[in-house]
Amino acid sequence: MSPRWEPNPDIRRGRTVVHNLHAHLVFVTKYRRGAMDDEMLTRCEETMRKVCDDFGATLTEFNGEAEHVHLLVHYPPKIALSGLVNSLKGVSARRLRAEFTGRVNRAVMHGHFWSPSYFAGSVGGAPLQMVKDYIEQQKRPDLSGPPPWGDSPPP
Repeated sequence: MSPRWEPNPDIRRGRTVVHNLHAHLVFVTKYRRGAMDDEMLTRCEETMRKVCDDFGATLTEFNGEAEHVHLLVHYPPKIALSGLVNSLKGVSARRLRAEFTGRVNRAVMHGHFWSPSYFAGSVGGAPLQMVKDYIEQQKRPDLSGPPPWGDSPPP
């Protein structure tokens, strides 16, 4: 079988779309407080993996340090990335505060676990310059001459 026909697990298919969307997300704790340890990061990953599953997305990679986490998410185009981020941050904050009450000082963090901002970057595919060059090299139709079907419109 030709390599071009081998299925690629990263390319997903819907009824009307073929897609391969990945995003690199970074969430920072409020005031960059070093609130998380290994146990909290493990629980955070489990929670975020479940939220991604509920959205039809896949949490491909997860890691973090005491004051921030990095996620690599493979998501379908029907999902607004901002909606996914809001759920990831909201659900994980509630669960972490509930399970690690003594370690997360709500008063110091003014009732919030995550900073309201986040980083989102698109990942994967061809380098940006390659895509720009490909688009630039597309052949525009020459509409100044007669239509390719002759004088009468197509049937």
